[in-house]
Amino acid sequence: MARTPPAGSPAAPDADKPKRLAQIRAVYKLAYARDRRLPLLLLGPGLGVLAVFVGVGVLIGHLVYLAILGVLTAVVLGTTIFGRRANAAVYAQVEGQPGAAAAILQSMRGDWRVTPAVAVTRNYEFVHRAIGRPGVLLVGEGAPARVRELLGQEKKRISRVAPETPIYDVSVGDADGQITLRKLQAHVAKLPRNLRPKQVDALEARLRALGAAGPPMPKGPLPRPGRMPRGRLR
Repeated sequence: MARTPPAGSPAAPDADKPKRLAQIRAVYKLAYARDRRLPLLLLGPGLGVLAVFVGVGVLIGHLVYLAILGVLTAVVLGTTIFGRRANAAVYAQVEGQPGAAAAILQSMRGDWRVTPAVAVTRNYEFVHRAIGRPGVLLVGEGAPARVRELLGQEKKRISRVAPETPIYDVSVGDADGQITLRKLQAHVAKLPRNLRPKQVDALEARLRALGAAGPPMPKGPLPRPGRMPRGRLR
């Protein structure tokens, strides 16, 4: 089960730093393989912005101040472009693959405890479970009718163990009533925070006993969408 130490934990920043750097490298390689112009797209606009700030600084007699401001602006612009390009590259790679929604869930910001494939059919419809401050989030992917049935079954299982816990369900796909993979994180970010951190810990312990109800996910890791420069990889 993927779990990130709470943001307030003193050891969390140092422990996650190597993971963040490894994620940045991996996502950059993936984005570069998809678009060889990536270095130019990152450096070109940044250098252009820096040149403008330096030029203005020379004209008004505040070169150092505007040069520093230009560097900061160029860095922000570069990271923004990189984040968009990286996300586009990763989404393009995972879309259509079994278990893609689990990769998205595992890359979400915040203290989410994700268990992929708590329910699976022979046709590879999946339900993934995520436990966080909103409560329990169930994310299904696959044929809409079978996914709805799986989600209903899993909600009943969880309700027996945690009857007072809010349970949210989402069906990922391109059909009517489903949410596309690219909009999943934005949808989850809008969920209300109903539980305190200690309640999340207790809920995770209670649901751990449920385990998974179906066969395992297909072997082989899926790439996780980058959130550069935000957040941590879990």
